[in-house]
Amino acid sequence: MIAEVIINRTAKKLNRTFDYEIPKELEDLILIGSKVLVPFGKGGNLEQAFVVAIKEKSEYEVKEIAKIEDSLTDKQIELARWMAKRYFGNVSDCIKLMLTPGTRTKVTKVQDKTINAVYLKKDIEEIEFDIETNKIKSEKHKKVIKFVKDNEGVTIPEIEMLTDCSRAIVNTLVKNGYLEIISKKIEREPLKDKVLDKTSNLKLTEEQEQAYKKVEQAIDKNMYKSFLLYGVTGSRKNRSIFAINTKSN
Repeated sequence: MIAEVIINRTAKKLNRTFDYEIPKELEDLILIGSKVLVPFGKGGNLEQAFVVAIKEKSEYEVKEIAKIEDSLTDKQIELARWMAKRYFGNVSDCIKLMLTPGTRTKVTKVQDKTINAVYLKKDIEEIEFDIETNKIKSEKHKKVIKFVKDNEGVTIPEIEMLTDCSRAIVNTLVKNGYLEIISKKIEREPLKDKVLDKTSNLKLTEEQEQAYKKVEQAIDKNMYKSFLLYGVTGSRKNRSIFAINTKSN
């Protein structure tokens, strides 16, 4: 089976379908509306794409779909095609409007951060001997050495900020063999230090409560209506939406 896909790119020349073979093991999983990863371009890098049609064969020599991610419905794909035609846009841009917030952009793995950490290169006894014999005379040199001794793995910007000594001091100590700089990776955890709002026992403001009540009444009466929540940036419109979703569920 062959899938016609729209590549998740904004370039006008890519506003058309490309054929890809559906692997046997994915034939029962890939449907119209599926978001997939496909090899694209000369380098064969994987790109996100959306399946907009399925057929039995292709007139071209095609590559295989690499992976399936998630899916949209036929009606959403149909609506995206209509929107693209009506508003002269890219089909891929219209399809992205159908996706759940937070999944519209390409998934990019957070890369580990590499830092240059400073360590003592010589044994501390040898360094202290050089200080006592005045081989190390500069007070700033002594200050940096003591700071690194107590805080091994510190970065040069931290040394500059906390010792009021310049990068040149560190470079001199590295050149003379007292310090060394080692690159190391730090695992990045975007949410590690982020304080997240609790989603229970939220207290709505008076305006939020008014908006919630109007929607609540419509839900209770099984009335299907559209509501526009108006508010300036930072007015916590999402809290009203959360309360509404909780009620409707």
